[in-house]
Amino acid sequence: MEDIDLELDEMELVAAAAGHYYYSCLTKQPSRCLSPRRCEFVSEVLNGHDDYCREMLRMDKHVFHKLCDILRQRAMLRDTAGVMIEEQLAIFLNIVGHNERNRVIQERFQHSGETISRHFNNVLKAIKSLSREVLKPPELTTPPEILNSARFYPYFKDCIGIIDGISIPAHVPAKDQSRFRNKKGILSQNVLAACTFDLQFIFIYPGWEGSVTDSHMLRAVLHNPDQNFPQIPEGKYYLVDSGYLNTGGFIAPFEGVRYQQYEFKGANQLPRNSKELFNHRHCFLRNAILRSFNLLKARFPILKLAPQYSFQIQRDIVIAGCVLHNFIRREERNDWLFDSFGAASVDELSDPDELPDVQFLSSMQEQFSYSLRDSIAAAMWDDFLNKWNEW
Repeated sequence: MEDIDLELDEMELVAAAAGHYYYSCLTKQPSRCLSPRRCEFVSEVLNGHDDYCREMLRMDKHVFHKLCDILRQRAMLRDTAGVMIEEQLAIFLNIVGHNERNRVIQERFQHSGETISRHFNNVLKAIKSLSREVLKPPELTTPPEILNSARFYPYFKDCIGIIDGISIPAHVPAKDQSRFRNKKGILSQNVLAACTFDLQFIFIYPGWEGSVTDSHMLRAVLHNPDQNFPQIPEGKYYLVDSGYLNTGGFIAPFEGVRYQQYEFKGANQLPRNSKELFNHRHCFLRNAILRSFNLLKARFPILKLAPQYSFQIQRDIVIAGCVLHNFIRREERNDWLFDSFGAASVDELSDPDELPDVQFLSSMQEQFSYSLRDSIAAAMWDDFLNKWNEW
């Protein structure tokens, strides 16, 4: 009887192995790609309605094809036997553009989890490598957004961009959570960014702990030449908010004076002095970076939640998102998201607890910056009193 039981156990193992083989191989669905050149889902998206492509790939078709061509021609990605570059990029864009989990993407593209993960990381690395080419220093000429407006020209003619920080939810190990918890109690990474008035990013430095202030990040970047922050030409400057010092190369608003746009509504609409007028127009110009941040998160919702990736991957996703943001802006001036966010102002709640860190530039530079701000405000106020139609 013992021999019979042993023989039955062996037969059960053989039957189980045969059943597993039949299920995984013989009954397996046809190849995940209906064509050796393109999977069914990607073909459906690229041959479908333009709006469907924008929704799924977060960009227009011709922009998608242009990016694929660049990645292929420069050998930054390569076609494999089962997955073309178009599909690899589509996998990446579906993840960052919809914050989809690996299991959902497996079902959509009919690939294994390992294949999805591998191509996601390959595309992330390739796009990140474009950052130095796509995130370019600003032009030294007066931006057209200032030059073509009597409200801002000639007062801000030497302004070349805006600097600010953004907080992005982060997933970090328990041992690091105290450092990454911001003042609202949320685990986040802080990101220092600079952008143009055309809503293109100039510089991006993600990965800071959520507890670090914006001014601390800027000071660290300026003191570290390896970060490649664009050199600020003499006489030029960036606009910053009240969380930064008003000093050489950076013009902050007047403290203790109305600033936010919602403070100039209703009965108190008109400014009462030169400082209020300066702050109102400073806020209007600085709104460009807030719109850029909102647009970035709207296009890539993965930045709204803490993805379950290593922190280095989370950091690189921010860089890749900014690279794609700029690439789309340059290749399609009428992109639907830029059109919807381009002109809309963003109200920002003031934060009285956000104070600039200790001084990090010379007092001479600071005095020059204060003098420059005062002279701009005075000239602006004088013209305002004599040209009411310019408000």
